[in-house]
Amino acid sequence: MEIRQMKREEADDISLIYVLSWKAAYKGIVPQTYLDQLSQQRWSSLLAENPSKSFVLLDNGQYIGTSTVSPARDEEMAGWGEIISIYLLPQHFGKGYGKILLNFCINELKNAGFSCIYLWTHEKNNRARAFYEKSGFSHDGQKITCDIGGENLTEMRYVYIIE
Repeated sequence: MEIRQMKREEADDISLIYVLSWKAAYKGIVPQTYLDQLSQQRWSSLLAENPSKSFVLLDNGQYIGTSTVSPARDEEMAGWGEIISIYLLPQHFGKGYGKILLNFCINELKNAGFSCIYLWTHEKNNRARAFYEKSGFSHDGQKITCDIGGENLTEMRYVYIIE
């Protein structure tokens, strides 16, 4: 098992993880028409623009998952670290790889000097919410609404304090 920083030339491979993960994890949450139109090209372009904060999880040389962290993007969370994403290929859901990536993200942010971490997850994504809660994150009461595929979806902010 290996986790390392994503290389720019891996953007196409990693974009496949995003597309397949979105289609599986957000089925019934995000409008199906939006999921059907997801493309590797879109994700690949975004990832290639800024691979420095993105990481890949490989098992025996095979891509399993990806994660992205950064200093807080939200102004009111200045001084916090943010886990922007954790995605796995669907066939690896529920096998412990998400926990490995989450712990890696926490350690990356801790090593960068952050003692407080947050992330956003879809309110209706019960699987992710349970995963984060089991891992010590808690909903801080904050919610935002975002338009995805023409539908207003609610995201919840989860926080984690490093002890």
